[in-house]
Amino acid sequence: MSYNLEQLSSDCHDAIANDPGPAGREIVRQCIERACGDADFVASQFPPENTTERKAIYQDPDFGFCIFAHVYKGAKSSNPHDHESTWAIYGQAVGTTEMTDWRKVQAPEGDKPGKVEKVKSYDLTPGVAHVYQEGDLHSPMRENDTCLIRVEGKNMDGVKRDKYVVA
Repeated sequence: MSYNLEQLSSDCHDAIANDPGPAGREIVRQCIERACGDADFVASQFPPENTTERKAIYQDPDFGFCIFAHVYKGAKSSNPHDHESTWAIYGQAVGTTEMTDWRKVQAPEGDKPGKVEKVKSYDLTPGVAHVYQEGDLHSPMRENDTCLIRVEGKNMDGVKRDKYVVA
């Protein structure tokens, strides 16, 4: 039986209701892996006409977390970043994203970016999801077209984030 957005959002809601901390987020991560590994779910969220880099597909009315469908065409990378005071889960649906985890070596000051050093890199492939807790610094890099499902503990639209550069 296929997984659908209604089931995913309900499962994520229940997980956060039972434990809003790391244990609940781990259950959400598992739900995202299930969704990203389900061909029917992926087809429903990423039809050929969907070329939107960031599309909100669910916002929880009680806990505020959001589920987004992301479509990236061609190569794209992001600088090291965190999700400020919230968490995020990246789930790969199509293609491969190379993720790099970073360690903060110097905090940002005013307009001066903070400095980071590389901890490790790993691939997110279809059906794989990863949790980034509050303050976890990471950066994605894609060489080809990719699609992913991302959950944010709160909608990060318009939230100013600290900038980081490699030390």
